[in-house]
Amino acid sequence: MLSGSDSGIGHALAKYLDSLGFVVFAGVLNKDGPGAEELRRTCSQRLCVLQLDITNASQVKEAYLTVSEKVQNAGLWGVVNNAGILGFPADGELLPMSTYRHCMEVNFFGAVEVSKTFLPLLRKSQGRLVNMSSMAGGIPLPRYAAYGASKAALSMFSGVMRQELSKWGIKVVAIHPSGFRTGIQGTAEQWDEQEKELLENLPAATRQAYGEEYLLGLRNYLLHLPSHCAPDLSPVLGAVLHALLARSPQGLYTPGKGAYIPLCIFCCFPLWFYDFF
Repeated sequence: MLSGSDSGIGHALAKYLDSLGFVVFAGVLNKDGPGAEELRRTCSQRLCVLQLDITNASQVKEAYLTVSEKVQNAGLWGVVNNAGILGFPADGELLPMSTYRHCMEVNFFGAVEVSKTFLPLLRKSQGRLVNMSSMAGGIPLPRYAAYGASKAALSMFSGVMRQELSKWGIKVVAIHPSGFRTGIQGTAEQWDEQEKELLENLPAATRQAYGEEYLLGLRNYLLHLPSHCAPDLSPVLGAVLHALLARSPQGLYTPGKGAYIPLCIFCCFPLWFYDFF
């Protein structure tokens, strides 16, 4: 069972696992959207598209009942919590509280809701719980206070659940990809709306402290973000596949260029050195 299959990593992962012969339950935010339609058109008949807004408890429960009915006594081998949002990348002081709340609602609370709901099926199969966190969930990165905090919460949840669920043979994994070009970067219309909210809610003193030039530069940072992200998603897909199939999966995967080195520097060197780096 996979959430966030409308686009990006989740969409690619649904297709990839289906091509390998998995029975995929692809949760999507919009079952009538273009992403869902493409999955129905291009994948095998094994794949089942589920309406799944992970912030909607009734939809999560409905998805659970549908999956339970289809797998019967076999249980469910894996749950991949992939659905997530980025939010407008800006300094933590500048971000409105709504961005913090929305990131936590989707990236953390939604994933916890899905995990708790589907665990009875994983217990039957001694299966896998795979949580798609982020490089920003393991190390502090400027302009990602809201996103990073929500992903850090998900990573800590993964670590605790890995310890607690081991007595039932359930393996829990966190994935910390570096920057990949995915649907999470959003659309121009979404950014316009979030940028407007950010600027309208800034106190005059804060606006003056940062300066208009800096605030306008946030949009340029956003526009250039995709150019710093890898277009090839295969390292992430490979990490999820290993997490699902390996006899002894790693507790943490760091796919992608540059994901592991900053984590090592953060863990092994003084904080002032990491901040300088």
